[in-house]
Amino acid sequence: MGDSEQHTRGSTLLSFMNPAVFLGTGALLAAVFAVQEWVEVRQMSHHINFTLLLAAWGVQYLLWGLICWILWRFFGAKLQKISWFWAIVGLFPLSILLSVAEEMVWVLCFPNLPLWMPHMSYWSRVLFQLRAELADGLVIFWCAFLLFRGVGYYQRFREKEAAAAKLETQLAQARLQAMRANLNPHFLFNTLNSISSLMRSDVMAADLMLEQFSSLLRICLERGEAQLIPLRDEMEFNEMYMAMQDRRFGGRICQEVSVQPELHDALVPAMILQPILENAYRHGLSHLPGTGLLKIEARKENARIRLNVLNSGIGLNPECSKHPDDHNLGLVNVRDRLRLHYGEDQSFSINEVDPAKVLVSITLPLQLCEDQPQVLAEYGA
Repeated sequence: MGDSEQHTRGSTLLSFMNPAVFLGTGALLAAVFAVQEWVEVRQMSHHINFTLLLAAWGVQYLLWGLICWILWRFFGAKLQKISWFWAIVGLFPLSILLSVAEEMVWVLCFPNLPLWMPHMSYWSRVLFQLRAELADGLVIFWCAFLLFRGVGYYQRFREKEAAAAKLETQLAQARLQAMRANLNPHFLFNTLNSISSLMRSDVMAADLMLEQFSSLLRICLERGEAQLIPLRDEMEFNEMYMAMQDRRFGGRICQEVSVQPELHDALVPAMILQPILENAYRHGLSHLPGTGLLKIEARKENARIRLNVLNSGIGLNPECSKHPDDHNLGLVNVRDRLRLHYGEDQSFSINEVDPAKVLVSITLPLQLCEDQPQVLAEYGA
């Protein structure tokens, strides 16, 4: 979950604590208790004006709704942080004071209640109400206090969760950047070695290969720190890399690229196929005495994208297949980057199609790029 989503949830919670909620809750409770008392009185064969009953309960709970909102509005932050010791020592007298004040205002609004005691003085009515309602007032006050504390705990939990998610994203980004930093020199040195070896046999081809290599470096520099790029950009890089290798192998490798048109805007990790291609040339195609095959395929499978790299060669070395992570640093890099980007929502496999062909297959969630390039890792963001 991202920081913006965490902030939105916290803002939604704070906006929920507004006067309408406090007063609306008070009105709802007043209606419930008014109906309950009216039913009880009717069952005892007594008659009472329901409007008066509703007004009496309504004023009581609307007053408490207003009191609770004032406490939240002006003292909410302090009430969320105050220790339990000072809450009991300092707030218990306040709860009694507010309960008394609420009953005094209520008696002013209804000087003739209770109806069966019409000649009581104001203070006598206040004392009568306090004996009957003080405990209820204290319960309302402390329930509101616990609500404020709960909101505070929830906010702090969200803040810690957002901070943890941000740290997780930064860690994943740092690891991805480290992998990219490790991958680029690896690709650079291998390509320079290929050009160096070609210089001894075909200077013109080596010169053309050097020009293509400079174009590849330009593409890498233009991408910057982008982690996810459109598939069309990834394939442009791979086709240029394959063209370089075609010169190195003297055109004896049959190269095929098949990409479904609707996948050109699909987001894939940058340089996710290059280590696989390099592995195919180095450990498969370079061992062939004659012609070979290298095929890249990208196709859509429901809401996923599958990337296949098929190459002919000597198949899988049995010892390497038992320990695939020790076989090639580039493939280990690919596995780890996929896991960081997508967690378990991806797959990576290497299989022998037949004794002379190896298929590397990757499946990813299908995500289409927007106007702005996406540069952050998806997993943990």
